[in-house]
Amino acid sequence: MKMIKAIVRPDKVDDIVDSLENAGYPAFTKINSVGRGKQGGLKVGEIFYDELPKTILLIAVNDDEVDEVVGLIKSSASTGNFGDGKIFIQPITEAYTIRTGETGI
Repeated sequence: MKMIKAIVRPDKVDDIVDSLENAGYPAFTKINSVGRGKQGGLKVGEIFYDELPKTILLIAVNDDEVDEVVGLIKSSASTGNFGDGKIFIQPITEAYTIRTGETGI
C-alpha cells in the first residue's frame, strides 16, 4: 500500500477529483494549506506573496495503482507554470478501518 500526497493548486482540485472518481478512485482526504515551492513566492506588481494557497490531497492506493493515480493527478493538475505542485509517494505499513477493524484499504 502507498500514500500519495499531492500538493496542488486549489483551482485544479475539482479537475483532479473528477479525474480520480471517473477512474474508480473516489476516496481521498483534502487539506487546505499555504506554502511555497522553489519559486519562493510570487510578486504581483509591488506586492510579494510569500505563501500561496495550496491544497493537499491524500490518496491511499494499492502498490499496483500508484502509476495510474499519479498519471491522473499530473494530467489534471498541470498548467505548465511554476506552482503546479508536487507529488510524494510514501509506504503505508498498516491501515485499519475504525468502524469494522478491517485491515487494508
